[in-house]
Amino acid sequence: MFKDEVIIDVEAGDGGRGCSSFRREKYIQRGGPDGGNGGRGGNVLITVSPHLNTLYHFVYQTRYVAENGAPGGTNNKIGKDGRDLILKVPPGTIVRNHPADNILKDLHNLDDSVMVACGGRGGRGNKVFATSTDQSPRRADAGEEGESRRLHLELKLIADIGLVGLPNAGKSTILASVSAARPKIAAYPFTTLEPHLGIIAGPDYQTLVMADLPGLIEGAHQGTGLGDKFLKHIERTKLIAHIIDFSDPIPPPEAYRIIRQELKSYSETLARKPEIVVANKMDLPEAQANLKKYRNKFRRNLISISGLKKSGLETLVKAIFKKLPAQA
Repeated sequence: MFKDEVIIDVEAGDGGRGCSSFRREKYIQRGGPDGGNGGRGGNVLITVSPHLNTLYHFVYQTRYVAENGAPGGTNNKIGKDGRDLILKVPPGTIVRNHPADNILKDLHNLDDSVMVACGGRGGRGNKVFATSTDQSPRRADAGEEGESRRLHLELKLIADIGLVGLPNAGKSTILASVSAARPKIAAYPFTTLEPHLGIIAGPDYQTLVMADLPGLIEGAHQGTGLGDKFLKHIERTKLIAHIIDFSDPIPPPEAYRIIRQELKSYSETLARKPEIVVANKMDLPEAQANLKKYRNKFRRNLISISGLKKSGLETLVKAIFKKLPAQA
């Protein structure tokens, strides 16, 4: 199941207590202090895993605690450090403090990681406190407490191109036709309830990631329909493919205006992203009639396809790869 926002609590390990002891060996008089230091508490780190694409694994467990450091021992033995706790997240995860909401790290590269809670230092054993004037100290420190934090994790999918359009425009059919992704496809609105990613191949062994988003309706940026819940997932894309159902009773220019307005209302950054406009469902007579009627209403070139019949998809893929390098 897809989950793109969670609140979790993390606690680093406490430092181990220092040891207070004295050397006790046969035939050795007046053995001095030999209490060792406690071990450091484990840190909590968040790192990127390429094998994840959702935060769903945080739904049922929301509290994470690293291991405490072991206490110091006699004979100057230092306690073992606590093991670090490493939490895995998908690429594109933003880590924030909650409720302050300041960003700690935007984890968008595969080698990105961030320490979100630092383990406490181990306490000092009484050996440390021995001086020329106090040769038998009985003092030993307790270990420091580890840091604790409440975190807000938000996932923004990383894709090269995002498919947008009104519900039932045929976005999922296109994704399924050009990649190995298998999103649910049906003849009713809002079939897609969560984003789907697919990898498509282009010329010279190039590949890119395509994201299919749930359909948008007027007022989506204010929460209407599926609302702005998934619009954030195209903020990282380099290119937007605007899919229009040319067989729909809604005139294609009006369908285009609705989606453009929603993108602009949500974010000026989205509105400025480069796009290609795709006239879909050309296998239907009414779509072909509307293409002749409204082609001149669009100031940019239309790419006409039929996702169902898989016609024009090669032209679409070539257009996408041609458009993308300019954004690198």
